Amino acid sequence: MKAILGKKLGMTQVFTEDGLVIPVTVVEAGPMTMVQKKTKETDGYDAQVYAFDQKKKNVTKPQKGLFDKAKVEPMRVLREFDIDQNFEVGTVVKADIFSEKDKVDVCGITKGHGFSGVIKRWNQHRLKMTHGTGPVHREVGSMSANSSPSRVFKNKHMPGQYGNEQVTIQNLEIVKVDAERNLLLIKGNVPGAKGAILSIRQTVKAGK
Repeated sequence: MKAILGKKLGMTQVFTEDGLVIPVTVVEAGPMTMVQKKTKETDGYDAQVYAFDQKKKNVTKPQKGLFDKAKVEPMRVLREFDIDQNFEVGTVVKADIFSEKDKVDVCGITKGHGFSGVIKRWNQHRLKMTHGTGPVHREVGSMSANSSPSRVFKNKHMPGQYGNEQVTIQNLEIVKVDAERNLLLIKGNVPGAKGAILSIRQTVKAGK
């Protein structure tokens, strides 16, 4: 199990040796520092807590105690991973934990679109512009039978909050690793806007 925290910087493209264009997302991956080691004896499960994005932040007293114990400056992001390596508190993990051609799962928070209608949220068609369907043409349409069951079924596609949810895109390929600048170039797009925090893990569903 390999994993790292990163920050989305934007998208660009790279050219292969045979002239193919590959769209990639540039991610500032690490460095992240291990600040706590959880074990089955003390916490009931095995995991490591990592800190990322060294930035001034008002931390709570428990968090300050955690950083002070690990002798690490307070950081903005804390995440748990279960990395199968004998890391100790204070270990710094950098982008070179991954290599080219590795397959990864990228998890992040998608862009928020607020309260959206069914056309934007669920890609539904609008109603006809003629024959008495107005004055609203972008509404949800028929809800349900009016006498039986006399209710709207659960999970019907309706207007509501769109975006701003945790999404994982699986089985993406790392095109290039820039260890000096702590950059990963990941093929395709990943969730979130520029500056979004991402969790990059070794994929759990390797492709054929």
